[in-house]
Amino acid sequence: MSPSDTDEGGPPLTEDEAEDLLRCICFKTGPPRTVGVEVEWLVHELRDPRLAVSGRRLEEAFGGLRSVPLRSALTFEPGGQLELSSPPAMSLMECVDTVSADLTAVRTALRPHGLALAGHGVEPWHAPRRRLLREPRYDAMEEALNRSGPSGRAMMCESASVQICLDAGHEEPGPLGYGRRWQLAHLLGAVLVAAFANSPVHGGRRSGWRSMRQALWTDIDPVRGLAPPPFQEPRAAWAAHVLDAPVMCVRASEGPWEVPEGLTFREWLRDGRRRPPTAADLAYHRTTLFPPVRPRGHLELRMIDAQPGDDGWIVPLAVTTALFEDPAATESVYRAVKPLAETAGSLPAPRNPLWESAARDALTDPDLHAAAVTAFELALEALPRLGATDAVQARVAAFHERHVVPGRCPADTPHPPAPGKDTGR
Repeated sequence: MSPSDTDEGGPPLTEDEAEDLLRCICFKTGPPRTVGVEVEWLVHELRDPRLAVSGRRLEEAFGGLRSVPLRSALTFEPGGQLELSSPPAMSLMECVDTVSADLTAVRTALRPHGLALAGHGVEPWHAPRRRLLREPRYDAMEEALNRSGPSGRAMMCESASVQICLDAGHEEPGPLGYGRRWQLAHLLGAVLVAAFANSPVHGGRRSGWRSMRQALWTDIDPVRGLAPPPFQEPRAAWAAHVLDAPVMCVRASEGPWEVPEGLTFREWLRDGRRRPPTAADLAYHRTTLFPPVRPRGHLELRMIDAQPGDDGWIVPLAVTTALFEDPAATESVYRAVKPLAETAGSLPAPRNPLWESAARDALTDPDLHAAAVTAFELALEALPRLGATDAVQARVAAFHERHVVPGRCPADTPHPPAPGKDTGR
């Protein structure tokens, strides 16, 4: 959906045209029908996941993956993370079946290289480094994010997530209206952070955060990782947020890309000194913003850590889909999470007390625990109505009993020690 890295063409864009474009393309309304998922994975040694994998080995293995027939889009991140992005599916089970088959094919192709996929929200043991993608886009991204400290590099090179994509919703108000779904995503999103937190270990030691990944995303940049201010009309709030966000880079067909400091897209539109920005520049600029919920025509929920186990990603996909797509569950869960707005206050996610507690305390926070228990119960009631198989329902029920009911998350499960530490063997 993003423009080519070197596509600078098109007529100059005015400020009014940019705002109109953002209002029109970022919330495409209609009856919710499709669901998608983007699953990111760290790639580890099959014989010992604590051993580092060289960039050369990753490039060799990933080169072979390009010939594997997949329905999902296969991409890679600068630190060597692997991502599969499903096509839009007409049902939860179509999405589950497609991605499950593609993951089996990818794992089978990686195994002869001695590599395996690992589900952690952040790399537990090794320092972040770029092992792939020595390209102008990522050079510029690294330079821009380094200005705010080390969290940006860590985000690029060692984070992994389960991102769930759902239609924006109806134009009119109601449980499935786009305004309600936007607000629900930012309140339920904190509950999803807490329930699925799975990144307590960073740099070989426990960080003090159950979702260190979320802590890193919160810290990457003063603006780039934020949602628009709450309690505003979504289209207007998002358009203003995009235009007033800093430009990460000015793309060029040759040579390194300029990385301006303190230049917002609105200011670029008004002065045009570098070159007049185009609609392609605006589309690219949108891809350099990383809020917890990103409107791309549909809603992209970006707050969930990668999950342990080959099929752990299915549980957050199933729960989130049930709570957004089943009208009865949507209305009930909205009532359950609405009181959390008082904790969040007037600050945007994820830089507010609600989201901070979700990342640090997870389900030991009593309000988040109560909301999560209700949310999972509603999801379990809704999943049969969405056609979920017995196996998917059983996975969600097992997660509910093992983690949610006692107020635990995957991060509360002991992790193996870092390389070089005593393993007890």
